[in-house]
Amino acid sequence: MNATSNLAEQLAEFPYPGIPTTGDGTAAVVHVEIRATEAAAAYPITPSTQMGVGYQQAHANGWTNLWGQPIGWLELESEHSSASAAEGYALAGGRVTNFTSAQGLILMKEVLYTSAGKHLPMVLHVASRAITSQSLNVHAGHDDVMGVADTGWGILFAKNVQDAADLSLIARRVAEETMTPFIVSQDGFLTSHTIENFLAPEDDLIRDYLGDPREKIRKLFDPEHPLQIGVVQNQDSYMAGRIAQRVFYDQVPGKLQEAMDEYHRLTGRRYEPVEAYRMEDAEYAIMAMGSTAETAMAAVDHIRTLGIRVGAVNLTSFRPFPGARLVEVLKKVRAISVIERCDMPLQVDNPLTAELEAAFAKAMMGVEGYPEIDRIPMVHSGTGGLGSRDVTAGHMVAVARNMVAGGKRYFTLGIDHSTALAVESEPDVRPEGSFSIRGHSVGGYGSVTTNKVIATMLGDIFGFPVQAAPKYGSEKKGLPTNTYLTTTTGGKIMTHSELQQVEFVPLMDPNTWNMGNPLVGLQAGGAVFQHTDAGTPEALWASIPAWAKYFMLEHGIRFYGVDTIAIAREACQSDASLIQRFQGVVLLGAFLRITPFKDAAGMSDEELFARVREPLEKYFGKRGRKVVDDNLNAVKQGYGRVMEVPRAVMEATPAEERERGRAEWEKKGKDVNAFFI
Repeated sequence: MNATSNLAEQLAEFPYPGIPTTGDGTAAVVHVEIRATEAAAAYPITPSTQMGVGYQQAHANGWTNLWGQPIGWLELESEHSSASAAEGYALAGGRVTNFTSAQGLILMKEVLYTSAGKHLPMVLHVASRAITSQSLNVHAGHDDVMGVADTGWGILFAKNVQDAADLSLIARRVAEETMTPFIVSQDGFLTSHTIENFLAPEDDLIRDYLGDPREKIRKLFDPEHPLQIGVVQNQDSYMAGRIAQRVFYDQVPGKLQEAMDEYHRLTGRRYEPVEAYRMEDAEYAIMAMGSTAETAMAAVDHIRTLGIRVGAVNLTSFRPFPGARLVEVLKKVRAISVIERCDMPLQVDNPLTAELEAAFAKAMMGVEGYPEIDRIPMVHSGTGGLGSRDVTAGHMVAVARNMVAGGKRYFTLGIDHSTALAVESEPDVRPEGSFSIRGHSVGGYGSVTTNKVIATMLGDIFGFPVQAAPKYGSEKKGLPTNTYLTTTTGGKIMTHSELQQVEFVPLMDPNTWNMGNPLVGLQAGGAVFQHTDAGTPEALWASIPAWAKYFMLEHGIRFYGVDTIAIAREACQSDASLIQRFQGVVLLGAFLRITPFKDAAGMSDEELFARVREPLEKYFGKRGRKVVDDNLNAVKQGYGRVMEVPRAVMEATPAEERERGRAEWEKKGKDVNAFFI
């Protein structure tokens, strides 16, 4: 059955199946909020900044929401001020949003308490980021959200881009029905900056599901009906007022389930506070929130082939905490491993682990509403992915084996430490028919944007499932960067980690050969592309180290090159400051020539370049038509001028050089993330 007939069936069954597109978690949030809300107040902080930028751009362009009202925008002098402005807008009866991360969220905390106490139905989007502690880190961590978990806000965690879009609407509906503000968290960079296919909610869905804000939200600051709010309460009344708020919070679990059920009825996309995968007969369970949970799901099928009956549990709703439901899902297993993107060693356990243990304790005590149990599974607590440290399928295998062995009660993943679990190997858990790319470049060469363009092209033009993500530090420009992309002919890409198995390795800087081992994980029959000023295939082959020649010969690797700098200088006629970044666009042309996608689609060159213009317009159109034309010319030149090193040239390598290369390869480090190995 083809994709068109599948879509037709969805349209027949569900009123709003979604609009197929590609984008990152940031774009998904912006898509929803500029349509659903009346205003946003925010202050920029990485990695949530681009959410505010997208909203601000829509405001500057005169965008009106789905009820015809021009959206408003305020950028204040701090996150505390932006939270206060959003609070004021909500008090006046407006539907408002905000975006933040890390220290920005903690700076808001004082205002979050008062917004919850006034029962203002706001939605705050968090690109979750590690809190600056012993050092600064701008990448993923959940310690920022854990730091505000006591403020009275609902908290939902998105595990991928689709979740980021849909949970924005679900959270908004529950917030307005219960007068309880909500946070929607997505992993910083790992979701907020990762491009995936998703179904964008239709305008009519947003209208029907949320309703007109002027009819849904109560004005608490209304001159026609004045009241006091946020007053001083002394001994005689403060506690009574505080406990009285439970009448609002008691509604939230039921309303959340109703909102998720209604969303499924309208869209066909099912959400639950607790999402279980292969838990029906599981003896062991891996539990997490955010993108780690989906990586665990991807690994479960492989782990079961090892003879371990394991399942995965994704917790979508951290507040309200679905304790009884978690116990029901997990009560039969022998052991549970909870993986968290935080570490709070002075607590009894890390936050999610502690709450799970408390839920089991309540069940064991026979608390009303909890399942009856006669034992509590062993709960292992793990820290993984803090600061975007990679969490892979291999780590999930190690977690499962640790449970079976009754091993470490507290463990860590991916670091050199006494608590760390050893990874024996990295299984390939990609969907069948996958094609993956690991690009090696330098910050400022435009490779990150090129990766986004390739992902958009594969998703929107060729119709393939796709996932693309960058890896770079806060320094970025001038230092090594990696980009990752996977596409597949079928199935869902669920791993959110650096790629261990790849089919194509582009090297935008020839010095990469001297800084590490870019060939690690390159599959037999794969391809390598390199920027080069060599004029002939023979000269290009002669320029690389013996160990690289040995690997390519042994594994049937194809080798290509072109002078990306020369093409960038020729093609970039509109703005000389963009020449360096044009090198990445040249790679797009080489990619189209080297990879099989164009031929598989049966496209002519003319058809291909007509379609390639679409993603170029998306990413560069704001710079003007000439810049788009120059980019397209760079793509065409890269496509037409890339040269392949013939197999005969490679096979002519002298035997003594091959032997030297073999010895060098055996000594060479096999960690793709280590430099100078």
